[in-house]
Amino acid sequence: QVQLVESGGGLVQPGGSLRLSCAASGRTFSDYGMAWFRQAPGKEPEFVASISWDGRGTNYADSVKGRFTISRDNAKNSVYLQMNSLKPEDTASYYCNTSPPRVEYWGQGTQVTVSS
Repeated sequence: QVQLVESGGGLVQPGGSLRLSCAASGRTFSDYGMAWFRQAPGKEPEFVASISWDGRGTNYADSVKGRFTISRDNAKNSVYLQMNSLKPEDTASYYCNTSPPRVEYWGQGTQVTVSS
C-alpha cells in the first residue's frame, strides 16, 4: 500500500511558475513508476507526465511538453512537477499516482489556479 500527499498548489498569474510535490509513504517508493494527473472542473481527468522508477524515462502530455518537468528523489520518497509558463488552461486539481495509476492510491490533490 502507498499513501500519497500532494502539495505546492496555489494561485499564480499567467506565465508564472509553481513546483508541486508528492510525498509517498508505505511500500517501497522506488518500486513504482510515478505520474501526475489533473482534473479541471467539468472535465475528465487527464494525464500530465510520468517518470520511470529510476528517473531515467519521462513522458509528457502534448499540452505541457516543454513547460513542465517531472522529477523524483527516491531517497526522499518524493516526486515533483515543475510547472513553468503557466496558462489559464492549466487550472485544475493536480494528483500524483503510480504509473499506471491505481484507484486506491488517489489522494486529495492540490489545486492550481492560473489567473490574472
